[in-house]
Amino acid sequence: MTDILELYPRLVVGDGAGACAFYASALGAETTERYTDPDGRIVHAMLRAGPIHFAIKDADGYDPAPAAGGVPVIMALYVSDADAVAGRMVAAGATVVFPVADQPYGERGGRLADPYGHLWMIAQHTERLTPEQIQARTDATYEQA
Repeated sequence: MTDILELYPRLVVGDGAGACAFYASALGAETTERYTDPDGRIVHAMLRAGPIHFAIKDADGYDPAPAAGGVPVIMALYVSDADAVAGRMVAAGATVVFPVADQPYGERGGRLADPYGHLWMIAQHTERLTPEQIQARTDATYEQA
């Protein structure tokens, strides 16, 4: 069986910078990672509040901000074998949103939707990169698009 290594929520918001500031003020959260697109919009920010951590990302064409009554949370599940877990999820009824593939930010992962409408990012670490390397690779990805 594949090891489950980590699980955290990713909150999709309309104002990532504002959300980071809100959680800092409201919960004493510290931003421990922050990566942006060329327009400065947050593609991933990790926050730590006490013993827990969660991620923030600005809404985009793939992940819209919540509408009234919506709950846009992406569960980020880190495992020892992303392909195996994604395969089991598909066999159990999940659908592939983004197939598992090597990602430029040092992970192998993809996104699936479970039969109940929840989104899961299934990933495994493949490289140990510095924050500067991740941001440089993020910048290069957007330059190619």
